[in-house]
Formats: sequence, structure tokens, C-alpha cells
Amino acid sequence: MLTVTGISVFYGDLQALREVDFEVSKGEIVSIIGSNGAGKTTTLNTISGILRPRTGTIRFEEFNLHSMDSSRIVKHGISHVPEGRQLFPSMSVQENLEMGAQFEHVKKLRKETMEQVFAYFPRLQERLPQKAGTLSGGEQQMAAIGRGLMSRPRLLMLDEPSLGLSPLLVSTIFEIIRNINRDGVSVLLVEQNVFHALNMSHRGYVLENGETAMSGLSESLLKDPHIRRTYLGL
Repeated sequence: MLTVTGISVFYGDLQALREVDFEVSKGEIVSIIGSNGAGKTTTLNTISGILRPRTGTIRFEEFNLHSMDSSRIVKHGISHVPEGRQLFPSMSVQENLEMGAQFEHVKKLRKETMEQVFAYFPRLQERLPQKAGTLSGGEQQMAAIGRGLMSRPRLLMLDEPSLGLSPLLVSTIFEIIRNINRDGVSVLLVEQNVFHALNMSHRGYVLENGETAMSGLSESLLKDPHIRRTYLGL
């Protein structure tokens, strides 16, 4: 479904990614893990067109994304839920959700899609008229994921969805992500909580210093001594 081949990304003269390779197949949850500064967010930003790779290719189904603008990438079926939620704080929850459905083919289905979002996040329906900036951290994360779903993506990219949440809310968010995947949406997950990320995903990739250092089935990575020592503290 998504194939990233040999992408190298720079911030000026500083190289952030070095020939990174990975793929996401239809129906999968794939995790990208690594320490702060390893290049995880840069990877998602490059896929979604915010950054451009200097070398390499990004292919989603039959489309080449590496030279495509962000709006067309969303239109083709990729939605990016950024780190820190990045909601419009002075707009209502409803307005934030509707911002996710800007293309004609999804605008026509907006009511139906919003009902599906409420099925995942019932609390959002209660908060529709409320300004997004007044929501709790967990509610803001729900609204951010809901906004991402409003474009009816085939691939949902999530950047640190557990950041700043209580352990109980983390478990809730991850269970909802599982349900979204079961309903047919492939997921590419960047996550600081390595145990939760690998425990819920099918496969994982480890980024270290901007390079793909390891990859494999998630259950194998969870047993790997380097992963256990470096990222799980075991």
C-alpha cells in the first residue's frame, strides 16, 4: 500500500533521514519507534508532503507522492494526525472535525463520517459546540484523530497519540486505534510508548540516527535484547 524507498531528508545542511526504507501493507498497523531526534516525525512529515526528500521515492498504491503537494496526498487517501494535536483552539469541536472533510467526495459523506467518529469517540458528540482549546488533553487527542478520519483515509498516520495522556486514557486511545484498523483503515504509528506500539502493531521499524536500524514482526522486536534494553528498560 505504502512503499518508502531510500528517502534522505535534510534541514538545510543537516541530514535528518539517511536512505530510510519501509512499507505498510493494506490492513496493517505498522509502528515506527526510536528515541527523540531519530527522525520519526520527519518521516511522517515527508510522507504527507510537508517536507521533500532529496533522494528516494514514496509510493502510495499507484501514486508517486515524493513530489506531490499535501492537499493531493490527503485527497488520495492518507491522513496525518500530527504530534501535539494542532487543533484550531478558538474553533468549536464541530468546526475542527469539519475541517477534515474539505474535498467534494468526502463533503457529501460528512454526516455519515461524523457518525462513525462519534461511534469511536462518543464524548466528542457531547462537546460539539465547545471550543477545542477548552477540551482536556484526552479529548483534544480524540478530536485530532476524529478530524483525521473525516477525510475517510485508507492510511491513517498518527504521531505520538499517547503524548501527555494518563495511563488509562492511553489504553483507551490504543483500543480505539485497533478498532479503526479492524474497520479497514491501515495505520502507520509513531509512538514514544514502545511497549504499547509494538504490542498493538503487526510489524515495526526502528529508526536510529535517521536510519532504519531494525525491522521485523512486532512480537519478535518485543523479544529482541537491544529493544528490551534500549527502549523498554528491561
